[in-house]
Amino acid sequence: MVRDRPRRNRLGQLTDALERADVNGRGGAGFPTATKLRAVAAQRGTPSIIVNAAEGEPLSQKDRYLLTGRADTVLDGALAAASALNADEIVIAIDQRMRAEAAAIGRAIQARPDLRRRGLRTIVQAVPSGYVTGQETALIAALAGGEPKPTLTPPYPYERGRRGRPTFVSNTETYSHIGRVARGTYDGTRLVTVAGAVAQPGLIEITPDTTMAGVMQSAGGITETVQAVLLGGYSGTWTTLADLASLLLDEHVLREHRLTLGAGIVFLLGGSSCPVAEVARVTAWMAAESAGQCGPCVHGLGAIAGALEDLTIQGGRFRTLSQIRRWSEMVEHRGACAHPDGVARFVTTALAVFASEFNEHVNHGACDRCGDSRALPTPRRRPATTGSTASHRGMPHFEFNPQPALR
Repeated sequence: MVRDRPRRNRLGQLTDALERADVNGRGGAGFPTATKLRAVAAQRGTPSIIVNAAEGEPLSQKDRYLLTGRADTVLDGALAAASALNADEIVIAIDQRMRAEAAAIGRAIQARPDLRRRGLRTIVQAVPSGYVTGQETALIAALAGGEPKPTLTPPYPYERGRRGRPTFVSNTETYSHIGRVARGTYDGTRLVTVAGAVAQPGLIEITPDTTMAGVMQSAGGITETVQAVLLGGYSGTWTTLADLASLLLDEHVLREHRLTLGAGIVFLLGGSSCPVAEVARVTAWMAAESAGQCGPCVHGLGAIAGALEDLTIQGGRFRTLSQIRRWSEMVEHRGACAHPDGVARFVTTALAVFASEFNEHVNHGACDRCGDSRALPTPRRRPATTGSTASHRGMPHFEFNPQPALR
């Protein structure tokens, strides 16, 4: 028990500091980071640390920035978590398309002898591209060389994750925040990708007292009339500028209004785009991005996407908005992961915010803007590869073995 005391002290110091700083997960769920660390520490066995850099959200830019511009803060966070949990490995799981970022984080690791001195095996491993790959259990499956498909829980990753070990999985920005807390430099800011009808789309850093007006100003102002705002990306929520006008973009404030920045995304849909066509196209892409193993995704999302596509072609000849709403309600909370829930939220909030536009398409079919609407990106799908083969197809793969740990 005496040997465990330093670990308990390190864990307590870190989790207390994270709670004081109010650090929560930045991957979308917003779960308290200190609680997650304690859950892993309560398990038996040597834990693993996974940095989730499998950025599947097409609108987000923060993983690429953090791995190249703030790699040291990410490694500081991973090292702090590993020290607190007495872990012996850090795995940085990265989208196979992010070759330059993998090389950058590899160089950052090579420049950090403290990782090796502490006996930490540090790995940069590619995983297949895909929206669902970033889901914790899917990511762990991909790292083991399997297909990135979510598994039913429990057991949760903190109980039995990578190679059957208790595993602390969090996204890149969360580790950056952990690192800044450990260094005493955390100031409560977060990264937000701003896109759409703004003059300077890209990544900005906001504080809890930032308003929507402040976000638009930081992005160079708007370039056309804004129809609505998408918060949180393709699993997020549509709302109006008027509804956001009086709100701070603080996660606690937003959640009181059933809103969230999710992975840190603000998209402004301009007046030149058809919202029905945009929602239909993204929903079809999200349906195709599912793991294809649960009924709600395979059948439910496909039916919703097909009904929305009909509205951009022939109107409501075969389907009505009430059917789309009902199908969206039916897929919620029924899959192995939250993918169908996110799509349902994206669709149902769009039906509410763009009610007049959807009704117009029900009655008359495609509008003049439908064919040219491409404001929301839908990347081309690549052939599926397993986690073990992806790292050998022109993708840098790094493994840094430790020196004997200092005593």
